[in-house]
Amino acid sequence: MARAIWNDTVIASSDDVVTVDGYTYFPSDAVRWEHMVASERTSTCPWKGQANYYSVTAGGSTNADAAWQYRTPKQAAAAVKDRIAFWKGVHIEA
Repeated sequence: MARAIWNDTVIASSDDVVTVDGYTYFPSDAVRWEHMVASERTSTCPWKGQANYYSVTAGGSTNADAAWQYRTPKQAAAAVKDRIAFWKGVHIEA
């Protein structure tokens, strides 16, 4: 069971994860959405497409833009569709 943890709070957990470019992508239904706030930040990957970001909130703190997803990834990145990845201090535990 993989888990994404920030500020001593489990943000996501699942046995169904995908690793791409060293990041663990969780199914969107494995994410505890009460800890996520949509951000206006986006970025573009040449082979995955446009990423949309979320800030993670837990324990009274916010970790800005600490999660992202490719809502409509390019065909080469179809494995990450409907999945969320984390960074910026969010600990991924196997």
